[in-house]
Amino acid sequence: MKSKLKTLEDLIPRLIVTPTFLIMIIFIYGFIFWNLLLSFTNSKILPIYTFVGFKQYISLFNNTKWWLAMQNLLVFSSLFIGLCLLFGLLLAIFIDQKIRFESVFRTIYLYPMALSFIATGTVWQWMLNPGLGLEKLVINLGFENFTFDWIVDSQMAIYTIIIAAIWQSTGFVMVLILAGLRGINYEVVNAAKIDGATMPRIYWKIIIPQLGPVFFSAVIILLHLAIKTFDLVIVMTKGGPGYSTILPSIFMYDYSFSRNKLAFGASSAMIMLFFVMIFVVPYLYRELKARNG
Repeated sequence: MKSKLKTLEDLIPRLIVTPTFLIMIIFIYGFIFWNLLLSFTNSKILPIYTFVGFKQYISLFNNTKWWLAMQNLLVFSSLFIGLCLLFGLLLAIFIDQKIRFESVFRTIYLYPMALSFIATGTVWQWMLNPGLGLEKLVINLGFENFTFDWIVDSQMAIYTIIIAAIWQSTGFVMVLILAGLRGINYEVVNAAKIDGATMPRIYWKIIIPQLGPVFFSAVIILLHLAIKTFDLVIVMTKGGPGYSTILPSIFMYDYSFSRNKLAFGASSAMIMLFFVMIFVVPYLYRELKARNG
């Protein structure tokens, strides 16, 4: 009887988890595999399972618009990740000083992360619109020569996307770094204070180097967000002016659903997945290795 009860206790959790596991297998890994198959076909509006080898990938790498999207992604991801880490670190250090109303400040800084990228994009698109937002406000205050038309300037539009993305994600980085700061052993810090070290030097030489794993985790998460950024760009610029803010995700959607080149879009999606996996797989390996000792 006891053995049957023990078997039932072991079986129930598996039965509960099994539907979720099956759904994940079908709708995540199954569709990834299906997308991979499509990238080796000549599918247009509907799937056609006639394999053409690497034709779509060759066409993709010969497409100047794709390389422009990759160039924009490089600019976007480098500035987005770098500035999120910088501002997140500064905010975390500020809150770590045991300030009053810490929970209020922490909530304010983290709140943008609770918004969808569509909401964020809508607000920033309005604020940066030369005829409605910041430029009009400053001109109405009497500064008639003031201009801030980045969002309609093909050379500067990508930076408006970066500004909005940083505003939304910095609070999340702050929380990660703050958790890392709260986990540091301050005996070494106190010893450094006794030796006469200043707080900026303590942070630079002692505390920040211990936050390496936190920074690594933050970079992986931010890189994933950067590669799959779609709705923020669609709402703010729709990839324009021209193609100045097009990213690989916009490129993939455009060719798959607007230009009816399903296989070509699938090949770009697989390249995006490849770039994500380059960074995610080492991260997962590192985490599993750390847990297993």
